[in-house]
Amino acid sequence: MTYPHLKGNVKHIYTMGGGVRSKNPTGCCPKDVTTACTPQQCGDIGNLFSSYSTNPYAEFNIFGDPFAAYQVFHSGIPITLVPLDATNTIPVNEEFFYAFQQHQSTFEAEYCFKSLKMARDTWSDDQFHASYFMWDSFTSGVAISGMRNDKDCLHGNDFAELEYMNITVITSNEPYGIYDGSNPLFDGHAVPKFGLKKGGVHSGHVQTGIVDSFCIIEGSRKGRCEDGYTKEISGLEAVRVRVATKAKSNVDKNSRLDREFFKSFLEVLTLRDNTGRFDITAQFPFYREVLYKPNFVNKSRGKVTIFDMDMSAGDFVSLIYLLKAPVEEIDLKGIFVSGNGWANAATIDIVYDILHMMGRDDIPVGRGTSTALGTGILGCKYVSAIPQGSGGLLDSDTLYGLARSLPRSPRRYTAENSVEHGAPRNTGNPELRQPLAFEVWQSVKKQLDPSEKITILTNGPLTNLANIVLSDRNASSVIKSVYVVGGHIRDENDSNGNVFTVPSNRYAEFNLFLDPLAAKVVLESTMDITLIPLSSQRKASSFQTLLESLEYAENTPESSFVLHLLSLLHDLQQKHRLYHHMVKGIFLGELLGAVYLVEGSNMEHSLLLKPISIIADNTTSTDGQVVVNEQSANLVKVLEDFDSDEYYSRVANHLGNMERSAVIGSFTEQRASWSRQPDNLRVR
Repeated sequence: MTYPHLKGNVKHIYTMGGGVRSKNPTGCCPKDVTTACTPQQCGDIGNLFSSYSTNPYAEFNIFGDPFAAYQVFHSGIPITLVPLDATNTIPVNEEFFYAFQQHQSTFEAEYCFKSLKMARDTWSDDQFHASYFMWDSFTSGVAISGMRNDKDCLHGNDFAELEYMNITVITSNEPYGIYDGSNPLFDGHAVPKFGLKKGGVHSGHVQTGIVDSFCIIEGSRKGRCEDGYTKEISGLEAVRVRVATKAKSNVDKNSRLDREFFKSFLEVLTLRDNTGRFDITAQFPFYREVLYKPNFVNKSRGKVTIFDMDMSAGDFVSLIYLLKAPVEEIDLKGIFVSGNGWANAATIDIVYDILHMMGRDDIPVGRGTSTALGTGILGCKYVSAIPQGSGGLLDSDTLYGLARSLPRSPRRYTAENSVEHGAPRNTGNPELRQPLAFEVWQSVKKQLDPSEKITILTNGPLTNLANIVLSDRNASSVIKSVYVVGGHIRDENDSNGNVFTVPSNRYAEFNLFLDPLAAKVVLESTMDITLIPLSSQRKASSFQTLLESLEYAENTPESSFVLHLLSLLHDLQQKHRLYHHMVKGIFLGELLGAVYLVEGSNMEHSLLLKPISIIADNTTSTDGQVVVNEQSANLVKVLEDFDSDEYYSRVANHLGNMERSAVIGSFTEQRASWSRQPDNLRVR
């Protein structure tokens, strides 16, 4: 759209996505099942398994941006579409899977098979071989065959049956021209964006999320929204597109592989000509995996502490701050991570990298659930409020972009598991599995001396702590105190919360909104709780002040990393619309909890006891709000004020302190050590 003349440089587009005449074979009830089975997306054209009751027509790739897909399809460039019509006919069946297992003679084949096997081993039911298809790799094969055959004037395709169809991409739903606030191309614009026509096919209701009441038909399991549907039509809107309709059968009837593409896939993946030359152990001649564990013998230990984080950018700064505290004051024994916060569960890798950098590979990390209390297995209701980046949750994008500046820990997140620990089936290496938050809790609890109790700092949704309290009847008896970073107390100032993606909820704060029921369980309990609310966090949220303080601090690997991270976020906030919420330093205030836990007695601060209640009524416009309730018997300590000027200097000086600094400062330093013969192999 921006440079239309460049269309002349594009000869052909091959794309995987959409569904034209497809009938989804997944989510169907077995033949001999009872009447209690609900068929879900069985027979639907699309594959939005998380949204089949609102939109049974769309496929994920096209649904991700229907208007962009419309522009490409209507660009005049020749297109070959490989939709669900074809990919649904090439499931990863058992015969192919076991043939693949026997063909791993290259690094690429080995890597791809391990990835595929992990998907199979962790599949939620026994229908993997009937439910998992070769979407993108099959499209690559169709594209290569198409380019090769077109060049040789053979036309046709070796792997797919092709047919021309007249289609379009549905971008909005009828009736058109009724503006209800859902359509960003029309609503709020006197002149529609991109010069679009009022009342045209783009001017209807746009599906606003996975659950959209407009799309639901009462009494029916199938919704009416068609956003992202590659629909077969006639008339002026129709575009002639070459469509793959079916994967071709193997011409060799004696082969165990029933698809022609399966044979080619295995042959190409095991070609020696273009295989990778080396793995990491060959790339670095002195590569070695080392775990750094401190020696605390003859040292007194401070308060036993668990840090519960949701892996936002601010949480990683908080983690570094806690790790630099003297062990005589803060004895960090374990970390919980929330999968229903600002980053996906695999961001645990960066937690491991930080711990490795700081020489604390002894600290266990437990993965919490990815769903809020009381929500379905997908848990999309609240976490869908978190901004999305190009690769998923926005913070995952940001943090993975920085991750390779950190040294690489030998400990990694893995889905390896066993039936014993709740997996549907045993994986290949269940001993490598990722510990769960509750297991880390049990381990820390077991190590306590009779006189010890646990202090917990929570920087994310309270899901992990609520699950522990509900699952372990004795949990409260060994918890000394809980510091909760989160919540926004509705007061006479009528100030807003920070859930900017849910405008109808003016007063909630993200950590409590992401799991309001868990917040209610924890904050209305009898535990000793200190609340560090949004009003206090906002007094510690100046990017400019903290960046200036860090620039004057001593240079340590950890202060450099924090400066790099915060500078990047500040820069993104100024340049990119996706980071507009950073203007209020939404993550900086989260550091206040760690600082207060470490420095509380040294900070000029004031606490007030307040009787509060949490709203958790399953209504997104009010969920997660904190109200003062004089009838409540639950009093929590609320951090009201502190010396913010002193705060910034304390943070910078603490991070710049040469004591308890990094054991290994960066991936660059690590690469250098792997490239030269060490003086000795002694573990520090």
